[in-house]
Amino acid sequence: MPNPFCHVELNTTDLKKAKDFYSQLFNWKLEDMPDGSYTMIRVGEGTGGGMMNNPVPGAPSFWLSYVLVDDIQGYQKSEVARWNRDAGSYRNSRLWVVQCARRSNRRAFCLMEAQSVTS
Repeated sequence: MPNPFCHVELNTTDLKKAKDFYSQLFNWKLEDMPDGSYTMIRVGEGTGGGMMNNPVPGAPSFWLSYVLVDDIQGYQKSEVARWNRDAGSYRNSRLWVVQCARRSNRRAFCLMEAQSVTS
């Protein structure tokens, strides 16, 4: 099976304006995380996502796509490593491992691998 898009994320210069605009335009249900730094986009069926203030000062707003993979380590050793001219970010949480790749011309994507959760 091909690897599906699993999450899209808006990094915006104006979070309040973006939340108002997209929730009205597309009838998205938005859920602010407890610390207020991230807003989940709930779309019902299909790929949801999130919104946050752009962490790069002065950078324009942009959408970032996440692709679900089963072995992020394998991708790090393959095409992603060759494609990733700039340093990619790597995050590991209890539920997800995320590797972002980007080039200086602003093309970017992230890989996301689900982690098995045990008590």
